[in-house]
Amino acid sequence: MIRIIVDENDDIRLDSYISTKDTELSRESVKRLLGDGNITVNSAVKKGSYKVKKGDIIEIDIPEVKEAKIEAQDIPVEIVYEDEDIIVVNKPKGLVVHPANGNPDGTLVNAIMNICKDSLSGIGGEKRPGIVHRLDKDTSGLLIIAKNDKAHISMSEQIKDRKVNKRYIALVRGIIKEDEATINMPIGRSKKDRKKMAVDKNGKEAVTHFKVLRRYDNYTLLDIKIDTGRTHQIRVHMAEIGHPVIGDEVYSNGKNEFGVKGQMLHAKSLDFEHPITGKKLHLEADLPEYFKNVIDICDKRMEVS
Repeated sequence: MIRIIVDENDDIRLDSYISTKDTELSRESVKRLLGDGNITVNSAVKKGSYKVKKGDIIEIDIPEVKEAKIEAQDIPVEIVYEDEDIIVVNKPKGLVVHPANGNPDGTLVNAIMNICKDSLSGIGGEKRPGIVHRLDKDTSGLLIIAKNDKAHISMSEQIKDRKVNKRYIALVRGIIKEDEATINMPIGRSKKDRKKMAVDKNGKEAVTHFKVLRRYDNYTLLDIKIDTGRTHQIRVHMAEIGHPVIGDEVYSNGKNEFGVKGQMLHAKSLDFEHPITGKKLHLEADLPEYFKNVIDICDKRMEVS
């Protein structure tokens, strides 16, 4: 329940007044709540056109969100490793990890539920069963899913303690002169666009290490290791130093000569301890075909020049 006491006489509509307050409610949410009778003024249901007065007591009752049951779907996903505790898959580019607004189904979770049936941990909640960590929609590569709560807790602790070695391959714009370097810049939610992340001195620690694998005429192929797992970390860091990931439509203009849509970023390998047995595991996933094709084009170009 949100309670607001009107402390001014501005002759303003109820719906507009609520939208000016820091309630984190969108205009559409306010409109829907008004229509459902979940917003009252002095205990009486009012329309959005009601003009608020000083002293009015506005109460907003936000119903508890009921998560829709997720259905198993037959979506092809390559399994790299599987046992009774975990499953590691090679997530294809373009596949969202779990259901959310705008993506109610057709996600990796729907695919995993079809593979594992009821054998998934419940810690992540109904919409994220077994999900220990994530990859962006257009980032391909290795992802660990826990089949039980014990495995989930153990894997989460390893990630938190930075014991999971995550390596990525990325093709970035421009030629990087250093053979290797570390980017240590904190990342937080962008103050200009809440859908994006940005380097922010008040953000959370974010550390990215990279090594140059190959230099081309206008591009650099990188091996990247991250110590932290901030949202969009690699993409934000590379854009910040002037070498955005090719195809990234959020942190660069996305334009490229290869016609690639979405960032050329692939989670190539994972090193971690099995959450139950403690056995050390090293897993790798080949680059997707489109990525290999772009590299071939760049290689051939260098051979000719």
